[in-house]
This record gives sequence, C-alpha cells and structure tokens, in this order.
Amino acid sequence: MDEKRMTEISIDEMDPTFLFIWKGTRHKGNGEPEYRSHDFLEIAYVLSGEGKYRIDDKIYPVKEGDLIMINPGVKHQALLCPEADTPATEFFVGFSNVRISGCPENNIPLPGGECILHTSGELSQRLLKLCTSMEAENAVCRQGRYFMLKSYLMQMLLLVIREQCEPMERPRGYAFESASKKYVAEQVVSYIEDHYSEKISLDQIAENMYLSPFYISRIFKGETGYTPIRHLINLRLEKAKALLEGGYQGSIQEVAALVGYDDAYHFSKLFKKRYGVSPSQARKNT
Repeated sequence: MDEKRMTEISIDEMDPTFLFIWKGTRHKGNGEPEYRSHDFLEIAYVLSGEGKYRIDDKIYPVKEGDLIMINPGVKHQALLCPEADTPATEFFVGFSNVRISGCPENNIPLPGGECILHTSGELSQRLLKLCTSMEAENAVCRQGRYFMLKSYLMQMLLLVIREQCEPMERPRGYAFESASKKYVAEQVVSYIEDHYSEKISLDQIAENMYLSPFYISRIFKGETGYTPIRHLINLRLEKAKALLEGGYQGSIQEVAALVGYDDAYHFSKLFKKRYGVSPSQARKNT
C-alpha cells in the first residue's frame, strides 16, 4: 500500500492469532539479539528510555512512545545504546493471521512505508495501558487468558491502523449522537452501581471508558440533570438508608464503609443533608 494514509479498514478480517508477549530492557550484560527475521508479525513498543534498531540495514533511533512494526521477512536487531541516559524498556507482541485490504497477508503498513510509528498523547497512553493489561493477564493462569490477550492485541492493532486512516464521513440524514450520549450515560450508571462501595473518582470512570472526564461529565449531566459524582453520592446514600432501615446492626462507621466512605462524620453530614435526619436517627425511626 503506497498511500500515506489508508481510508478503509476491513475489520471483518481482523482475527489475529496471538503468539506471545515479552518485556525487557537492553543492558550490556544481556547483549544484543542476532540480526534476524521471522515468519510472523511482531510489535515492539518502547515503554521508556531510548535505544536503536537496525532494520533492513538502516539504523533508527527509538525512544519512549515509539512503536516498531516488524513484518514477516524483515531483518531487524535491537541495538545497545550506551550513550542513552536510560536504556529502552520494550514490550513485544508476536502474532500472525492478519489480513488488511490492499496489503499482503500478514503485513501491517505504517505511514509513508516506514517501520516506526511515533506516538504521543492519548494514543501513547492507550497503547501503554494495553501493554500493562496484557502483561497482567499473562501473569495469571485464568480461564480465557488467550482470548483476553487476543482482545487486547486486536485493540492495539486497530489503534495503530486507525492512526493512519482518514476520518470516515458520517452519512447524512442519520443522527446517532443522541443514542451515543444515552449509551455513555448508561455505562456511567452501570459502572457506578458496580463500584459505589469502592474509592472511585470521575477520572477513574473516564479512564475505564476511554473518554475525557469533562466529556463524560457534560454528557451525563445533559442526559440526567446531574453530574456523575452527584449520582454516586445519591446512590451511596440510598444504599446506606436501605441498610439502616433494613435492620443492619453494624456501627455508623461500618455503614459508611460499606457504601464507600472512610469518614463517618462526612458520611453523616451528607446523609442528614439529603434526608433531614442523621443516620442514627434514621435507624431509631425505623
């Protein structure tokens, strides 16, 4: 594919075979790998530091946020970089069985025919999070581990491909914005209902949904009339009221902890402001 940017992705064919992951830092003690090629695809993502790569007899400097795409048959070698203040720590993913329209089988192009994609900002953060998730998933032997790793790999590949795609023009005559806003609000409600007893923040909710806190807050308030944090507080107080009126005999401190508050005094102030009585009074009234 000669074009610098692609305009179409055949997502129906995105069904890769996950092979392996590996994370490491290049030091003098562990030497340099041999100059080699292989018959599968490999992604090397630089998590931190600086280094060098020899790819098809050309030397490339790499640094934090750089993604190296190594297609089958491409000779490559990670080189030691003694002049770097911090040696490169890299995360590798091996995979095969990828087909993209207009490209040879098992080949993923990068802009301008290059082999390195320099990432920053949101893309860099999302790739870093995916690497971290893959490393954590690979460390435990839980049912479905392969499919979880494969799902993270697919997200990584789609992010890389989307980075090169021209934005698709929204068809005229259709308005999906209201539906997407409703979906965002429903996902926020669902997340809060699942995690209200934990220490959660708007930033955590936003990170879980890959959206900005400002966007989520604006959309949620537009759909419900109040902010996600106000909804969280209301839900916590409703759950506490149900415990107190349902005969729960634990202390007010324990009630507060069960609905996500470490500070019983702060919890009691919120409760009284909402219901006009203190938690103790609400229990006595029942």
